[in-house]
Amino acid sequence: MNFTLDPTRHAAPQVVEALRAAIISLELAPGSALDRAELAQGFGVSQTPVRDALMRLSEEGLVLIRAQYTTQVSRIDVPAAREAHFLRRAIEIEIARLLALSHDQAVIDDLRAQLARQEGLAASKDYPAFIAADKEFHRLMYVAAGLPRLWSVVTRMSGHIDRLRLLHAPSEGKAESILVGHLAILQAIESGDAQGAQQAVREHLSGTLASVEEIQQRYPEYLIVS
Repeated sequence: MNFTLDPTRHAAPQVVEALRAAIISLELAPGSALDRAELAQGFGVSQTPVRDALMRLSEEGLVLIRAQYTTQVSRIDVPAAREAHFLRRAIEIEIARLLALSHDQAVIDDLRAQLARQEGLAASKDYPAFIAADKEFHRLMYVAAGLPRLWSVVTRMSGHIDRLRLLHAPSEGKAESILVGHLAILQAIESGDAQGAQQAVREHLSGTLASVEEIQQRYPEYLIVS
């Protein structure tokens, strides 16, 4: 892969960002080999920032580094995805309550605009962009609640669940289900219904993990289920 680095920024964080994005988007599929020398050439850097980036992604569970063996993109670890999902759901249930109680019209307008963008991406079947817009809808909720650093924590833990969501997105009715879930959250926040907003989050964040068997049947080589 080729990527133009910003010379005003340190190289290693940019390599991390680019590799993470390629892994989450499945441009680098689970099981793909990662050659340090080839990556360094593609990024136009020495192998040191590439090594540091791979170590960081290994800590996030997205890369498997074996001494004396090939470094690979990790397969999707379903138990790890369940842990990340548990954390995210617990946080977002509380965020939804806070946003419903605060009833900030600017926040409501931002969420509505993001939902409209998602609807356009769903219509065009641009699933990678649709999933990115899905994440942005949720990020806006964290920011609105004054918890942007928690979003960073959740993002670092969510590589496995994010890849599952992308694999699941083309399934019949999945994109529409996500839109319905976001609309329910938005409407509850707009009406000041704290309990309704919490319930909408519970229902919205239940779909992908409930469909693991279906995803595994379609992509058996990508998943680790136990």
